[in-house]
Amino acid sequence: MMKCPSCGAQTRQHKIGFTKAKSQRYKCQYCEKKYTPEPKPRGYPDSLRKQAIKMYLDGINFRRIGRLLNIHHQSVINWVNAYAEELPDASLPEEVDDVEMDELYTFIGSKKTESM
Repeated sequence: MMKCPSCGAQTRQHKIGFTKAKSQRYKCQYCEKKYTPEPKPRGYPDSLRKQAIKMYLDGINFRRIGRLLNIHHQSVINWVNAYAEELPDASLPEEVDDVEMDELYTFIGSKKTESM
């Protein structure tokens, strides 16, 4: 018999259908809570996520990774963004020794008109 994770009751647990992952759902008649005793994992395995991130770091674009691994490219983008947020901020040097600059001209319209 199922045990309600909310109130602990073991009686009056009724089946109310299945989840998208085909796990049985139950409803406790005492506390009216719905639960899945052993939910099946959803999503992609961590090994696939790590492989996609490694491929991105090797220079492969999102859509190519998606095609190679048979996943949607937006999933790869989300994983890379989440990975980037976990990285520490890059430390900038407090003092710069040498600065090199070059001239840059921008032409708008035609090369006869020079503006900076």
